[in-house]
Amino acid sequence: MRARTAGRVPGCAAAASVALIGGGLALAYADRHLVSASLTGWTFSNVSMQVVNAAVPVAGFVLASRRPGNRIGWLFLVAGLALGLNSFSNQYALHALVADRGPVVAGRAFAWLSNWTWVIPVAMLAFLFLLFPTGRVRSRRWRPAAWFVSGVFALATIAQLIVATRVWAHPFISPAQVAGLTGLLLRMTAFVISAALLVSVAALVVRFAQSSGEERLQLKWCAAAALVLAVVFVASNWVNSAAVNVLQSLAFVCLWTAIAVAVLKYRLYEIDRIISRTLAYAIVTGLLVGVYAGLVLLATQVLRFHAPVAVAASTLAAAALFNPLRRRVQQVVDRRFNRARYDADQTVAAFAARLKDTVDLHSVRDDLATVVDQALEPAHITVWISQRD
Repeated sequence: MRARTAGRVPGCAAAASVALIGGGLALAYADRHLVSASLTGWTFSNVSMQVVNAAVPVAGFVLASRRPGNRIGWLFLVAGLALGLNSFSNQYALHALVADRGPVVAGRAFAWLSNWTWVIPVAMLAFLFLLFPTGRVRSRRWRPAAWFVSGVFALATIAQLIVATRVWAHPFISPAQVAGLTGLLLRMTAFVISAALLVSVAALVVRFAQSSGEERLQLKWCAAAALVLAVVFVASNWVNSAAVNVLQSLAFVCLWTAIAVAVLKYRLYEIDRIISRTLAYAIVTGLLVGVYAGLVLLATQVLRFHAPVAVAASTLAAAALFNPLRRRVQQVVDRRFNRARYDADQTVAAFAARLKDTVDLHSVRDDLATVVDQALEPAHITVWISQRD
């Protein structure tokens, strides 16, 4: 019964979270023509972020159902429930108070709820950094950090409950317009949450620096996805477009996926290959864009060719350079970021070169066993040789 209950709880929690997020989107869609779309939340950015939020309980369901002893999945589920409740509460408050299509008291009650439930997903994110990937702190020395993060978010939740109660009559007031005790509580909440997140990130960095083996690969998955998210986030601050918003949403989904892969240890050892391929294609793309732009400028500004001819010639040149440039860049990147595969490829290539001049079967067998041992490092090697009369 305990195992059956543990299997049902993640599914129920994930379904409730997705239903709440879907209900909030339905309310935003229903109110999109009554008031400004940006005010009711029916914008492309908001919809894409709600889809990302829905991926949180889905990841939690997968992790908690397959690894119930690891707290990471349960953190995802709690964060998903809080995100769903916050999304639905905010949209219903807009539905009742802005679109004027519901009871005012219910609208203010849901607005009060949305004004403090956002703390819960942030707390789960802090604990995720602190406990990833094992679901436990690294050692007893980090238990005070866990107590500190717990205390910070307990205080932050109490502070936001007070703020939400004080702005009951004006639930959508801007933080910049809040003064007195309410403004002080908002500033204090921002400061202590930043401190807690900093402690959690420091714990993750220390764990990565001291890790080895499978744990280091798990942390690499998270670090690679977090780096992609950071790059897209920086780009979104400079370029405000729908394409960047889509990339940002995809980066969040990649982060949740990377965490799930790391915890489940599914295809765990491919992270070095993924990193090397990503870096190689990013470098090749940048180089080809530079070559293409340089050739177009050279042909149009210096040689005075017609623009269509210059563009066509530059495109053909960039296409011709792609494969040779990719192979060269891939070798350089593998040598630095995927050294095991690079050494294995070099060993196999050397064996193939020696095989051309070898005629003795026993020498080939011994050489083959040596190459396989160096490239794959198996526990044991057995070679069967079929002899024909």
